[in-house]
Amino acid sequence: MMDKILEALITSSHPLPVKKGIVKKVVDAAENSVDREQCKAMFDLTTRLILIGEDNFQKQVGHQVLDAYARYHRCEFEEFFNKGFILNLLQQGYGSLDKKDVAIIDYIHMGLKLIMSCPSVLEIFGCMHTEVLRLVCERPEPLLCARLSELLSDFVHCIPRGKSAVLFCQQLVRTITQFQCNATQEEEIRGFISQVNKVSNLLQSIWKAEPGALLPSLQEVFVIISATDSIFEPSIALASLVQHIPLQMITVLIRSLITDQNVKDASMTCALCRMIDWLSWPLAQHVETWVIALLKGLASVQKFTILIDVTLLKIEQVFHRLWYPIVRPGALTVLSHMLLSFQHSPEAFHLIVPLTIKLVQFLKDDDSPTGKIFLMQLTELVHCMMYQYSGFPDLYEPILEAIKDLPKPSEEKMKMTLNQSAWTSHSNSLASCLSRLSGKSETGKTGLINLGNTCYMNSVIQALFMATDFRRSVLSLNLNGARSVMRKLQLLFAFLAHTQRAAYAPQSFFEESRPPWFTPGSQQDCSEYLRFLLDRLHEEEKTCRILHESSPCSSSSSARGSSSREHPEEMAPLSDGNLPRNDDDDGKTLIEKMFGGKLQTTIRCLNCKSTSQKQEAFTDLSLAFPPCLEDVVEAGPTQLLTPADYESTMSHCHTAFVSDALHSESPVIHGLQVEEIGHGSEMMVGDMLQRFPLQPIASIDSCSLPVPSDKLVSIHSNKSIEQNDKTKSVPHLINYFLAPEILNGENKYYCEKCASLQNAQKVMQVVDEPEYLILTLLRFSYDSKSHIRRKILDDVALPLVLQLPVEKTASKSPALSQPLLSDSPENLPKKLKSSGSVDSSDSQPVSYLLSSIVVHSGMSSESGHYYCYARNTSSGSVGQLCYKTNLADLSPQGCATDNDDSNTSVIWHDPNCKETSKEWFLFNDSRVSFTSFQSVQNITNKFPKDTAYVLFYRKQSANCGVYPSTINGLWVNGEPPLQKELLDAITKDNKLYLQEQELNARTRALQASSATCSFRPRGFDDSDPPGSCGPSGGGGGGSGGFNTISRLVF
Repeated sequence: MMDKILEALITSSHPLPVKKGIVKKVVDAAENSVDREQCKAMFDLTTRLILIGEDNFQKQVGHQVLDAYARYHRCEFEEFFNKGFILNLLQQGYGSLDKKDVAIIDYIHMGLKLIMSCPSVLEIFGCMHTEVLRLVCERPEPLLCARLSELLSDFVHCIPRGKSAVLFCQQLVRTITQFQCNATQEEEIRGFISQVNKVSNLLQSIWKAEPGALLPSLQEVFVIISATDSIFEPSIALASLVQHIPLQMITVLIRSLITDQNVKDASMTCALCRMIDWLSWPLAQHVETWVIALLKGLASVQKFTILIDVTLLKIEQVFHRLWYPIVRPGALTVLSHMLLSFQHSPEAFHLIVPLTIKLVQFLKDDDSPTGKIFLMQLTELVHCMMYQYSGFPDLYEPILEAIKDLPKPSEEKMKMTLNQSAWTSHSNSLASCLSRLSGKSETGKTGLINLGNTCYMNSVIQALFMATDFRRSVLSLNLNGARSVMRKLQLLFAFLAHTQRAAYAPQSFFEESRPPWFTPGSQQDCSEYLRFLLDRLHEEEKTCRILHESSPCSSSSSARGSSSREHPEEMAPLSDGNLPRNDDDDGKTLIEKMFGGKLQTTIRCLNCKSTSQKQEAFTDLSLAFPPCLEDVVEAGPTQLLTPADYESTMSHCHTAFVSDALHSESPVIHGLQVEEIGHGSEMMVGDMLQRFPLQPIASIDSCSLPVPSDKLVSIHSNKSIEQNDKTKSVPHLINYFLAPEILNGENKYYCEKCASLQNAQKVMQVVDEPEYLILTLLRFSYDSKSHIRRKILDDVALPLVLQLPVEKTASKSPALSQPLLSDSPENLPKKLKSSGSVDSSDSQPVSYLLSSIVVHSGMSSESGHYYCYARNTSSGSVGQLCYKTNLADLSPQGCATDNDDSNTSVIWHDPNCKETSKEWFLFNDSRVSFTSFQSVQNITNKFPKDTAYVLFYRKQSANCGVYPSTINGLWVNGEPPLQKELLDAITKDNKLYLQEQELNARTRALQASSATCSFRPRGFDDSDPPGSCGPSGGGGGGSGGFNTISRLVF
């Protein structure tokens, strides 16, 4: 009866307030006793109103009346809301209402709340297990799935259990895969996101209750996103699941993926691309963490092909996400990792360069704190990438202009960031030790593979490469495709600076630069090779200039441009922007500008006092060792000529005495042959050239008085050179080199004025200092008594800062045309021409910083091993930091010098200046490691056979930066832009290297995935001599060097 009244009321035309009043009375009447048939009629009516009511009022009435009658007549409602009724709703629907209609799920949800305390609910839960699984398999729409998730979250007993739970989760994952949002309004989008989150929250609750369902669910996710033949694109709504995966599982899951041989590269590429797409999902947490973990995992097993493809495909999409604050943090994290790890080529960075400027301008207008922080992070990233690939000024200028007012990270920070981020730096237990060794060392420097006793070349090349200004000058040359030694050197320098290989094989450069008389595969002298190389580069540039100037197209700048294109073999001279130019630099080659100096040899006839002068160019100074005297010849009354201060430093040598008449003269001493290995030229010291280690004189006018020929005494020594009792120093050897010599006996000087052979005094002075001072210590001598060549093992102290006396003359005669590398200055006296008087001169000390040391390890010139210590002597290095003040300002405790009146000064160490961490490097063929200046100084003490042989010193300028190298402001203290041809070659080789690494990793994985190996870790050079053989050091390897005793070459 009551159901008829209610139905008639709600369909009548009475005013709505009247209807609501009568409905309230019907609800209140539910408390009264009602028979079973009446209750059933009311449940039928209210169910119909709820499910297919014509309007919201009818549905609202249905909810109110059903709720009241079900509460007061629970048994009757339990009989009505039974298992069969629910199955019928879920499988057949209700009247015209489809079974997948959201209203049915909502109705069941309401009914379960009303029947929760009834015993029959357990039977309903049982049937729901099957029905919800079936419903999910039918791929419901997001709204229906969200309502079902709400129902299951409230009534967890409806969720399938055991194996069915695993299947249910997998099917729910597949259902999420098909969620699509076609809405354009913000409210609709928010609704869609809310629906997805409800489903993902349900999965989280199931994973917590059923841990065994988690891994199969994630495997299903990977199967979906890795499908290459999918007819539809999986929804990015899958990103909502990531936040519910425990971060502790990253290692296990990534390990499982990257080591699974069944996962093909194409599938992994698809999966990674789709994971990157998830960055677009709002409020998704930890997506970037998983993406980066997978990127690193792939790098650890050398799957670089996937990384390259994905980076180039997705880098722009990731960048576009930066415009949206809601997904910006995760997108920036992934973008940074992708760019910083993609170091074999600038291709990825250049894809986003055009997009960066607008974003920077947009962020500058954003006054929010988060916007400012993000702008700083983006700016730092851009600076790192421009530092890594500095060869594109036209591309970078707009960016530099946009970020010029923002802080720039330090060079050290950028280097550290790049070193830590490279693909080859990612290694873990998944990769074997071989793959770890294959990447660059922590120094970031590249070694050189020994091609078979080529350590002499490798050590020289590394020393030249670490000569910062020379390296930058070579890299900035425009050689127009010339096939020359300089071109080969430029390519080699580019590879050393930018390759991702741990060590590079300089085969092409070796074949081009090897002196013709050098036998391949045999040990050679590094000093001889260095001279040949510099001379070859010098003569090559001179020849190219002559060809360029003689070309008919060289009359105008435009014609010169066309000539360069028509003659690709020509070498273009350096541009004005690459090197500083002085008034006297015109016409100099690069080798002359960097390594060229001038020695002036002055010979004064002791009879007529006329003088002869000649200037000769040099690229290195060969420093002989002062010998120890065994026999001393006295002549008449004696007087000590050597100053006390200087004598104290040379106490190991015997002192010569001469007569009072020779009071200020340089005495004559020993007879000993000193030979530079590889040249065969010998300097006869004794009857031929008499030397004594006096301090270099200040000017020619201070030369000694004429000496009667009968008072000159020749002293000979038959004692072999042995290790001295006290350590010598580089300043001692330079003073000895510059000391005056007496020419007498068989080596008398022919004086044109006297028209006869006369005794004379010869003095050498440096009149033009080089930018890089190369000093060769003549350690290999010929013993005339035993007729063998021996190595002088004397330890030589190496100052960090050195002052070289340079004679600055008031007027200079034009230098004679001559080769850059001439005969030894000691062999020149017969060539000098009389010049009468001598120009006034002023000795000025020029400061030099120690840059590189080439060490010879061994006992003879025919055997042993070469390696190199080096550092960058650009702005900010130790010497420059210590040397911003005058030497005189340094405290006595921090500065040790020679005699007060000596022109060669030295700073061993300044305690007020702390050595920059990891400033020195040890280059030992393929091996490169950090070292310290202390290790450099102590090398001979620890390993007596390892002695400094060739030294590179860098001239110190007043502003602590020799060349403020700047091209359009794009490489201050950085490397110059690389030409396209060089960049293409490096990019191609880097890709090849990554493919080689990937192939090797796959091969090892197929052979034995659990293979292990051990290797002896190496730190500094404190345990074994750096010249000793190791797993990868010393080069050689394989055949060569170890078969015979006569060739102990590493």
